[in-house]
Amino acid sequence: MPLLIQNKRIDRVTSTSELFSRYSHLKEDAKVFRSRSLVTVDPKCLLYVQQREFAATTPADNSVSVIGSGDATTCHLVALRHTGSGATCLAHCDGSSTWTEVPLLVNSVTSLSHPAKEGRLELHLVGGFDDDSNTSHKLSLNILAAFHKQKEDIHLETCCITEMNDIVTDGIHRPVVYGIGVNVKTGEVFPASFPYRGPAEDVRSARTFTGGQMAEVYDSSKEQVKVCPCRWAPNRDIAFWLAADDDTILQYLSTSPHAEPPHFVDHIKATIQFLLDHPDAGVLFPGGRPQLFHRTEQGEWARVSHQ
Repeated sequence: MPLLIQNKRIDRVTSTSELFSRYSHLKEDAKVFRSRSLVTVDPKCLLYVQQREFAATTPADNSVSVIGSGDATTCHLVALRHTGSGATCLAHCDGSSTWTEVPLLVNSVTSLSHPAKEGRLELHLVGGFDDDSNTSHKLSLNILAAFHKQKEDIHLETCCITEMNDIVTDGIHRPVVYGIGVNVKTGEVFPASFPYRGPAEDVRSARTFTGGQMAEVYDSSKEQVKVCPCRWAPNRDIAFWLAADDDTILQYLSTSPHAEPPHFVDHIKATIQFLLDHPDAGVLFPGGRPQLFHRTEQGEWARVSHQ
């Protein structure tokens, strides 16, 4: 069982409340974390990770200084960092395939940490809340259990999840922290918001909406965002949702209808419109090649033209 807290291997827990009662410092640290002021991250230094995506890089990266992700309700944001190499990964996990996703995250950090340097793997978990269906709680336990199964020692440093990320306003439970950033130069993890969620926000959202699995979206060796070819079946029936009212969309297309950020419905409708406008995903990836983006001198992500 290689998940450690304060350098001691921890036993499996059957609930998050058991975890927080057994390790009270995690509870206190979570209170401090969620009380920190929100940082609005400058797009010019940001690598944004959408739902069911992950990205990893090192402090040597000249194009990225913050990896971030937002809009998490029942989803969990998972940051893993090697203290020796500084290699850092951030993932936005929704429970679709936790057991296969966690090894990908560990491998993305360890592969960037060779040759082996002194240091350890540190884990930061943020997300979820006390939702009615217990979706957050189940995901919290699954993520902890999946990290338990890894062969590497992994030290749990931040654990602001489920009940420790919950606030009640007007009788409705919501997350306190919806998004985090990780400074890849220093390793600092902080509550964050993101005015920019690109590049290729539409196609990346469409991939997730149509059931795509966890995908790595960055090639740190080339400092390029990489959106690999994906597929979806043409479906005119989804046009129905464009005329649906907000409450209907929230009820049927969200795991947490009362806790979504204000732009959720607009985002869903934009994704559906994109799918209707692009029934054949193949045309978005000429020659079956990925969409690649590099950082310009102005700090924006620009499409790389294939030779």
